[in-house]
Amino acid sequence: MSDSSNSFIPLSVPVIQGNEWAYVKECLDTGWVSSAGKFVDRFEQETSQFTGAKYAVACATGTAALHVALRIAGVTTGDEVIVPTVTFIASINSVRYVDAHPVFMDCDEHYNLDTEKTRDFIHQETVFKNGHTYNRQTNRRITAVMPVHVFGNAVWLDELLPLCRERNIKVIEDAAESIGTKYTTGQFKGRHTGTVGDIGCLSFNGNKIITTGGGGMILTDHREYADRAKYLTTQAKDDEVRFVHNDVGYNYRLTNVQAAIGVAQLEQLPGYLDLKRKNYSAYRGGIDAIPGLHLAEGPDYAANNHWMYALQIDSAQYGLDREQLMAKMGRNNIQTRPLWQLNHRQRPYANCQHYQIDRANHLLDVTLNLPCSVGLTPPQIQRVIEVLRQKP
Repeated sequence: MSDSSNSFIPLSVPVIQGNEWAYVKECLDTGWVSSAGKFVDRFEQETSQFTGAKYAVACATGTAALHVALRIAGVTTGDEVIVPTVTFIASINSVRYVDAHPVFMDCDEHYNLDTEKTRDFIHQETVFKNGHTYNRQTNRRITAVMPVHVFGNAVWLDELLPLCRERNIKVIEDAAESIGTKYTTGQFKGRHTGTVGDIGCLSFNGNKIITTGGGGMILTDHREYADRAKYLTTQAKDDEVRFVHNDVGYNYRLTNVQAAIGVAQLEQLPGYLDLKRKNYSAYRGGIDAIPGLHLAEGPDYAANNHWMYALQIDSAQYGLDREQLMAKMGRNNIQTRPLWQLNHRQRPYANCQHYQIDRANHLLDVTLNLPCSVGLTPPQIQRVIEVLRQKP
């Protein structure tokens, strides 16, 4: 990235500086460019090693990983999945792909699924009968809950996960934004996000800390889930020679070319995580001295990957609200983004059940995400801080 005082500072773009070119060239030179090849296998193995998951299955996108994870977990037509209202809509869309219904929950102070309210909902608003949990209001079976580790912030699962085990509710972690985030306390101390529930899903979209251009990964410790994931993501082939298919599958496998990029990116991930933490500290040192502005903190029970830097605005004290500040940053050639529209307000989901949503409304109004690329330079961070410091 250029450090020119007038150059554009994007929100989040990838850094290509390792073995990406060499590995992709090997794919092109050997002709292994599609959904088979050594880099697909290697990317799965090395992601498994990095995260500590026993099995990793590469997918075309993070959304594809969520779709398949829901199918593997047994979510089917007419079921319900408990989801956060604060997340990118792909999490919610995947629930509809399996013809199930989302039930929306509020967020906690870290933008994550409010696990206390979720447990309260399960205790107060559901009934357990015949080995399954049913929603008292809709009489639908609740088969899964999807905690999303928003912005890289780990969801506190210590109390929620045992309750879900007790109630036969599968836990599918959407860890799309949280690769490298690890619990530092509690019963899951030392575990990476995405490896605590029944199934976890990663994303390697272009705006993530590491990328394959697109791409995703299913993580699990269950061999039968991993086998089922490979089966479904490769068109459910029962006889590859005679083209026999005994189930509905998908063309969801990652290509060897994309996996080659992923392997090269994964080699650099530890260094990238260090840079993200340093950049967060640099931002925070300048921003917290500005009246009315605060850089959101990650939970103290995890080592955060700091994927996204969420600025929180007290408009009465700062003098500008979120929309006004976003416009100001744009005039200074700095790209920022607000929090996603709350999903229980989105048109496709406006009639779905939601439960005690409060904090999410506030965080939507006051949050603006700042440039967070791995390649962000100290002068660029200073420039962002200086623009924030300027009087309205």
